[in-house]
Amino acid sequence: MKRLFNRVNNLKLKKRLEESDEQRTTLSFYKYHQLEDPQAFRDQLYLQLSECEVLGRIYVAHEGINGQMSVPTEQFEAFKTTLYSIPWLDGARLNIAVEKEGKSFFKLTIKVREKIVADGLNDASFDVTKRGKHLRAPEVNALLDDPETIVVDMRNHYESEVGYFERAIRPDVETFRKALLLVEDLLKEDRDKNIVMYCTGGIRCEKASAYYLHKGFDNVFMVDGGIIEYAHQCEQQGLPNKFIGKNFVFDERIGERISEEVVAHCHQCGKICDNYKNCSNDACHVLFIQCEECAVKCQACCSKECADFSQLPAEEQENLKGTMEFNGARFGKGRYRALIKKNQQ
Repeated sequence: MKRLFNRVNNLKLKKRLEESDEQRTTLSFYKYHQLEDPQAFRDQLYLQLSECEVLGRIYVAHEGINGQMSVPTEQFEAFKTTLYSIPWLDGARLNIAVEKEGKSFFKLTIKVREKIVADGLNDASFDVTKRGKHLRAPEVNALLDDPETIVVDMRNHYESEVGYFERAIRPDVETFRKALLLVEDLLKEDRDKNIVMYCTGGIRCEKASAYYLHKGFDNVFMVDGGIIEYAHQCEQQGLPNKFIGKNFVFDERIGERISEEVVAHCHQCGKICDNYKNCSNDACHVLFIQCEECAVKCQACCSKECADFSQLPAEEQENLKGTMEFNGARFGKGRYRALIKKNQQ
């Protein structure tokens, strides 16, 4: 019987990927579709994608599929053939990463979830198929040139901190669920204006646009394929790129550069920087922005406490884990501000 889950130690898998010189292509895709048996579909998909040596993270639910992955470049066409052999996925748009670095995932994980994106909505209360209009890059730019257009970032605060569209409303939230309600409240007096929404690859805006149309917003638009596809279209068509900074991605790369501007700051010293990383103390693992100088000073950790802890023998670290509290338990993603606050005191 073939295995339906990875059984190899994560550290070994990560080391194997880092040492490999194999060329891989990073991509994402999603599709809303009613699945009667998500678990059976998940198991079959795992077997099919394993044959193509796919690595990545995929969520399957009754409402469809949402996947981010990397594929050996030599097997990309075989992967497409496999994916498109599934009738309801035939022709699904594959959002190829803007940056060419393919070392984005080190194992294949496919999970069955209640929803492919946690939104907190009751889908039975509105028609999720009546979505906003998709905009190609030229249409996006034309609407953004209109000062009356409202631009909304449907991502979380730590995503928009390192990159965003010009003039965008950027909700200070940590979940899509909270963004939906906050944006609805912020725009309650602007229901008749043109509203352009965007996210990483388009999936969050698919649901959000249907929800806002249901709530009485008249002119709801979304960037077709999200930031990733917009950047590709601008490059291919020689169009002005109105996205500033980096696109946050949920894989080992953490971010891919869309424009040369750097709009964020190191969470430790305040220097201009947009390099997200997780604290190298695995007992903490808090996500924060750190410049190279602070990385050297703090040994790639978020604090001196974590740096000191990470230098202890492994056995001693294991014994102390339950007795110490680190920033990963105190702060949400991107919320940690260490030396900046101390320097202001």
